[in-house]
Amino acid sequence: MTQDDLIDIEIKLLMEGIFQVYGYDFREYSEASLRRRLTQWLSGSGFATLSLAQSHLLRDRELFDTLLRGITINVSEMFRDPAFFKAVREQVVPHLKTYPFVKIWHAGCASGEEAYSMAILLLEEGLKGRFRIYATDINEEVIRKAQEGIYPLHEMQHFTKNYQQAGGTGSFSDYYTARYDHAILNSKLRENIVFAAHNLAVDADFGEMNLILCRNVMIYFKQPLKERVLGLFDSSLVPGGFLCLGTKESLDHRRISDRYEEIKPRTQIYRKRYAKR
Repeated sequence: MTQDDLIDIEIKLLMEGIFQVYGYDFREYSEASLRRRLTQWLSGSGFATLSLAQSHLLRDRELFDTLLRGITINVSEMFRDPAFFKAVREQVVPHLKTYPFVKIWHAGCASGEEAYSMAILLLEEGLKGRFRIYATDINEEVIRKAQEGIYPLHEMQHFTKNYQQAGGTGSFSDYYTARYDHAILNSKLRENIVFAAHNLAVDADFGEMNLILCRNVMIYFKQPLKERVLGLFDSSLVPGGFLCLGTKESLDHRRISDRYEEIKPRTQIYRKRYAKR
């Protein structure tokens, strides 16, 4: 048995233990992604192997939280991929305006930047008081950070550029207050967002959503989990609703693909078909 074989066994045992003890299910995550992130965590952990770390991880919640931060993907930014947000503004929002109230699920919201971006976009498009964003993530620590709406001030220049390229109609500086080396987002943005912990691998769906965003999350999942998550989104989305995926994700060859059509090639924005009568 090779060293790689032993590491694979260690990973499988650790993922099973984490699921049994903490309820986080990483068993259907990509092996390559897990191995890379676990190896990185292990290098700074003080443990020689995952086997030696396992008993400590399953008994010490604080230690496990350090591993959780290493496994989960928490990189985001305001108006990330401006062309995507511009497409939402121009091609999705006009449909959302036809509803008296819209519900949006942002799955895998990380530290909240994209959820706040969506709130800004909808406010600028005249939907004040007519929408609610449910922003969820598996990592409770980053959810708490997202609720605060506080980000490094030095990132605002980049975020401003994204906002402008995404078709922003105002001044991005109106949406935050600079305080020392941090930017505090306006409380009016938080009023429209509900942040909550949610595990796509095991938790239930959200019903009656008009728009679902899950961008650059499923690329870390194995095929069975991808199908499970897409089924979750499908059962949550109303007919005529929109499903937005990441730039490297698509509905091609998926079980639900025949119920959706991409609104424009290479946007990864799909609209759920109305049932045929």
